[in-house]
Amino acid sequence: MDSHFDNEAEDTKLAQVREREEEDVARILSSKYGMTYADLSLMEIDNDALRVIPEALAREAEAAAFAKTAKSISLAIHNPNNPALIKLKDELASREFKITEFLVSKKSLERVLARYADLSFASESRAGIFVVPSGILAKLAGRISTRSTLKSELDTATAEHSLDRVSLILEILFAGAFALRASDIHFEPGEDKTLLRLRIDGLLSDTYSFDPKTYHQLNSRIKLLGGVKLNISNRAQDGRFSITKNESQIEVRASFIPGSYGESIVLRILDPETTRVSYTELGIHPKLLSRLEKEIRRPNGMLLTTGPTGSGKTTTLYSFLREIHSPEIKIITIEDPVEYHLDGIVQTQVEGKKYTFAEGLKSIVRQDPDIIMVGEIRDGETADIAIQAALIGHFVFSTLHTNNAAGTFPRLADLGADPKSFGSAVTVSMAQRLVRKLDPSKKKERPLTNEEKKMIEKVFENLADKSLIPEKIETVWEPTLTSEEETGYKGRVGLYEAIFMDDELANFLRDNPPENEIAKVATKQGYLTMAQDGVLKALAGITSLSEVASTVDLPR
Repeated sequence: MDSHFDNEAEDTKLAQVREREEEDVARILSSKYGMTYADLSLMEIDNDALRVIPEALAREAEAAAFAKTAKSISLAIHNPNNPALIKLKDELASREFKITEFLVSKKSLERVLARYADLSFASESRAGIFVVPSGILAKLAGRISTRSTLKSELDTATAEHSLDRVSLILEILFAGAFALRASDIHFEPGEDKTLLRLRIDGLLSDTYSFDPKTYHQLNSRIKLLGGVKLNISNRAQDGRFSITKNESQIEVRASFIPGSYGESIVLRILDPETTRVSYTELGIHPKLLSRLEKEIRRPNGMLLTTGPTGSGKTTTLYSFLREIHSPEIKIITIEDPVEYHLDGIVQTQVEGKKYTFAEGLKSIVRQDPDIIMVGEIRDGETADIAIQAALIGHFVFSTLHTNNAAGTFPRLADLGADPKSFGSAVTVSMAQRLVRKLDPSKKKERPLTNEEKKMIEKVFENLADKSLIPEKIETVWEPTLTSEEETGYKGRVGLYEAIFMDDELANFLRDNPPENEIAKVATKQGYLTMAQDGVLKALAGITSLSEVASTVDLPR
């Protein structure tokens, strides 16, 4: 009986023989052309190298980049006599690439060329920039409307086995952050997993978990993008990069700190769109806004805004700068770092001990600006120079870290500033917080409890201008929820208070009084405190009473 002839097995053996012959021919030809032979079936293909050469040009020249370190690339060449190869090498030389040539078989080249299909949407991944072609972020963001849909997209991406899986994860992550209006992205490594959390409207929420391998890959990619050292994980590092979104650049600040199970990473998203809001849209009460419009146009003086990190101080100052900017005046800023770029304004950035706030401020004064913005007054020297600048014909905007507007003056005194100069230099002291706004389509009205009415009466008890108190105080608003993921809030609005310098306050400050005494004197000016501003916004249905209570101190 004739045995069965296995055509498939024989064809496989024959194909293997031909492949070996092909590699042998390539090895022999490499000696002829004086080139190094490479079998790319045994090597990893670097996607960043692949991106150096457009796919169409690589196919035409029968050559492709498969490894890259800085400006050195390894080029796989199948046909050294291809006329298009000369054009390709000239083009690479013009971009200052140093080329190391390798002769490869047709099969090896095809393996590299096939990797073009694995490239994700990200067109660049290098220190300082993460570029996604126009429309792709919008397309991804359009599929993500909740944390659940973001989780589903991340599940799909992490299950990928392509070489560009990490880039795809980052694309989805940033698209999701934009779609959900997140201001920060947190990676918090644990023993078995790394928790991904997003800060949305000021509150952190658990969003996803990455396995250790994926987290370490993301860690390396973010370090590369941020321009920090890849081999350092036992001390804090700070980096920054930008994401090209349509025609705008979104800055991302990256912070790395060592932890028990790996580095904790926080990415702060600085979308310039958030600072383009007009100062009239920040939520400042009309009475206070009317006074501020006059104060920020003074020829000299100082406006200080206070509050914790993330309370919107920078956005407020930038909105004022945009309002008063004109071709007739010169504005110079010194920031740490420059978070948002403003057209027509000279912005400088501190740099360690070489260019501090104090040193920068000294130099800025010599440039004869009309307006100076100091990112933060942190020490006595900066405080003294800022005060002197305000006294000699400049208007100074800056920030301090204190709890309220009255705390500004004791804080300056603690830094070593002379209280006797406050009356002539500091014209406005502001404080602010951010509260979540109720989603107009997901809120309901309810009557106040007796306890809440008593509390509100105490809040308005010391308000000098009683005309600001609503005639009827009967109801407030609260969120209505239809799913676990909803909060009933959308966006944030500011709570503000301000103290304006007058003769009585100037004389009172000369003896460096305590914060609570300053607050009592300031009540005579008739402006709202942050607590009063918050209660008014709760009564108007802009936010909820519980949100105000979680942000500022309300009487019990």
